[in-house]
Amino acid sequence: MTGNTKAKLGIGIVGCGNISMTYLRNAALFAGVELRACADISADAAALRAREYGIRPLSVDQLLADPEVDLVLNLTIPAVHFDVTMSALSAGKHVFTEKPLATSAAEGRTLVAEAKTRGLLLGSAPDTFLGAAGRRARRLMEEGAIGRPVSGTAFMMGRGMEHWHPNPQFYYQPGGGPVFDMGPYYLTMMVNLLGPVVRVMAMATKGQDERLITADGPFKNTSFKVGTPTNVLSLLEFQSGATVNFGASWDVFRHSNHPIELHGTEGSLRLPDPDTFGGTVSLSERGADWRDFDSDGELYGKKNWPFAAPDRANYRMLGVADLARSLEEKRTPRASGELALHVLEIMEAILASGESGQSVRVGGNLVRPPLLGEDEARSLLA
Repeated sequence: MTGNTKAKLGIGIVGCGNISMTYLRNAALFAGVELRACADISADAAALRAREYGIRPLSVDQLLADPEVDLVLNLTIPAVHFDVTMSALSAGKHVFTEKPLATSAAEGRTLVAEAKTRGLLLGSAPDTFLGAAGRRARRLMEEGAIGRPVSGTAFMMGRGMEHWHPNPQFYYQPGGGPVFDMGPYYLTMMVNLLGPVVRVMAMATKGQDERLITADGPFKNTSFKVGTPTNVLSLLEFQSGATVNFGASWDVFRHSNHPIELHGTEGSLRLPDPDTFGGTVSLSERGADWRDFDSDGELYGKKNWPFAAPDRANYRMLGVADLARSLEEKRTPRASGELALHVLEIMEAILASGESGQSVRVGGNLVRPPLLGEDEARSLLA
């Protein structure tokens, strides 16, 4: 895009697994971006995605050297996020990576610093907070609907992965677990609404030392050892003074906790699952009955996923489109590396507190991303 702000940002995807299909399909929805190439450790996987979406299959090295690729979309597994992102930045490419930014805060800080030194943009999933539900909640908060936020709860609870995933072992090792795998959705949404976290206290346990794989596949009925906590309860202190209980567990069969609830001096706000872009936001003003704001008719809230029988809103690529626009406008992208780094620092602090039994400070002076206004959100569409 150098020298031509009207040109489309050329996207090269590294990592052609299941999640790539969402980004590949959604790319056509947005202005300012264009798929150019894809690469994977498996040449066959890259060739398959290339045929499906009419782009060029390349090796990773070829993609990083390709002059038509302006931005690398890193969709690899978390264990190699750092290496792929650093290689792309070193090759002079902007980067947007799947979550988490890296598997340690130290690596995350290195990536943010490298991007800044090179004058490149670094963005990271999740971008779900830019969806219809997240925008509605942010508007209500900024309008003072619940007054000054005081407390809240957030719960991500389930039975884990081994009952449906044929190869779930990596989810249960360091860099995985419910905090690192699902925490980014919840924590990013809360930071978007409440601002940065300054202190964490947590308790962390393993529900089971070993897990039995029951999903169909080559490892069915085999067991593996769990290498990271699977049941974590934490207390987050925000710079604003609000405190939120955040629970993340893969040791729960069934529960009735709402994904996110925030309570303030004038009312309460309920949010849907932050792993989706839509859902219903509910407001209770000073104890009144809940008033629902449904997202189905809102921009980036309409159910569009899975393709055959949509039951949720999935607009992954929205953050990439905002990054492309931010390049033209010379501003920080909303789903920025700095935001992802702060979330990574929170997650690392949660696990550290769970291990030590002590509270852990979270540093940084994060500035919350500005609200994505409705007109600007619409302007990102093709």
